[in-house]
Amino acid sequence: MKTSIGKELARRKRRIKKRLAGVQGAGSAGPVLAGGNVHYEIGPRSSGIAAGGMGAVQLLVQKIGLVGNIQRRLFLLKIHLPYCEADHVLNIAYNLLVGGTRLEHIELRRQDEAFLDALGAARIPDPTTAGDFCRRFTAEDIETLMDAINETRLTVWRQQPDEFFDHAVIDGDGTIAETTGECKYGMDMAYNGQWGFHPLLISLANTAEPLFLVNRPGNRPSHEDAAGYFDRAIALCRRAGFRRITLRGDSDFSQTTQLDRWHDDGVRFVFGYDSVPKLVELADALPKTAWKRLRRTPKHMPRGPSRERPENVKQQIVRERGFENIELLREEVAEFTYRPTACRRGYRIVVVRKHQRVTRGTQHLFDKSPYFFYITNDLDALPEAIVEEANGRCNQENLIDQLKNGVRAMDMPLDNLVSNWAYMVCGSLAWSLKTWTALLLPEDGRWKKIRRQEKQTVLRMEFRAFVNAFIHQPCQITRSGRRLIYRLLSWNPWQTIFFRLLDRLYGGLKC
Repeated sequence: MKTSIGKELARRKRRIKKRLAGVQGAGSAGPVLAGGNVHYEIGPRSSGIAAGGMGAVQLLVQKIGLVGNIQRRLFLLKIHLPYCEADHVLNIAYNLLVGGTRLEHIELRRQDEAFLDALGAARIPDPTTAGDFCRRFTAEDIETLMDAINETRLTVWRQQPDEFFDHAVIDGDGTIAETTGECKYGMDMAYNGQWGFHPLLISLANTAEPLFLVNRPGNRPSHEDAAGYFDRAIALCRRAGFRRITLRGDSDFSQTTQLDRWHDDGVRFVFGYDSVPKLVELADALPKTAWKRLRRTPKHMPRGPSRERPENVKQQIVRERGFENIELLREEVAEFTYRPTACRRGYRIVVVRKHQRVTRGTQHLFDKSPYFFYITNDLDALPEAIVEEANGRCNQENLIDQLKNGVRAMDMPLDNLVSNWAYMVCGSLAWSLKTWTALLLPEDGRWKKIRRQEKQTVLRMEFRAFVNAFIHQPCQITRSGRRLIYRLLSWNPWQTIFFRLLDRLYGGLKC
């Protein structure tokens, strides 16, 4: 970072800190948000954009070779008039990255002269052309696009420190993407009565990156095609240099026909397992000495003195109105060996028994003790660690929620399953760009510990928080010589990290 930029950022930080530290409640005569003598004008010579962070995104895309990877693999257009395949893919991703939520919002970017200048583009595809591009895909073309994106992902991973490659955790899950449309070919009714599609997501839990996204009709089972995409994710992680690999999934993903093959291949797995009668019978037959108290790691460690917990309003209403309520009393854990029918060998089953009390109002109805089973080939970890790791897969639910409601990549705006699949993959690239921005932040130097924490903070940011912090930075766009200059017009607390990212992008990356 230039010394002048660092000084200016520090000056702006001091100025806003002084402003916010003013005397509170001084008894002013009127409201604080009183406004002023407002007049609007149009600058005839200057132009600017709200999404000033897009310059850094463009620089990132160039540095990691994303455009080249797409162009070398994906061939959908006979003639480029004037857009190439990478232009169309990035057009969809950029629309979501700057805050668009619908395909039609591309038109707002297309009509923004300053935005076009900022991207160095004469024009960008309109929404109709973007939709037509998605309809050109076949299933094989989408697989090619995912491979091109994953090839770029390898470049980003190569920039990480050696400890990054200790252990890759690959999660799998399905989700229902509901649609109100009635003429979308390939849609169907899901198990819960919703009409729509049933995407499959295979992700890297370490960084919450979507490695593979697959669209399917709404009535398909959650685990369908998961084994093949797990295999491709394993191959990708091994190419990257990960030394250990773990697969995780809920009970729909137990994949008993594949367990022997993965075990022989040196892949570790932790899957949920259905509470079938045979397992319940084996758990019931365990002696009392086989069970021990399950003590979970607290979700949040208090940094200061503990505070009194507020009254549980929800619990009070449930009791007063006589609703049926299930209260967890305690949890116990045990283990035994079990060979699924489709396997040649036995595997370790870790079972959790939850002791629950069912009440209605103040009336005690009955107690129950349901079982929850997990199957793994890890013979060394403590049972408590297996349970905690299996439950850690719930973080993938946060990723799914971000792709659906943050990025809006699963809105299914087009007319058939394959074109919506293409849109979903292009849209999810916006999330990957956010993740790659975090992964490329430098964490070395004198302040290594602090920078590593900042990197993790950006990596775990929700999509909208990231857009507001890094993308929505008002900028004046000017040209000077051969340079395209983004002149930031406001300050926010993330700009020091933002300029460190720029320093990394201006330098070289590992090939």
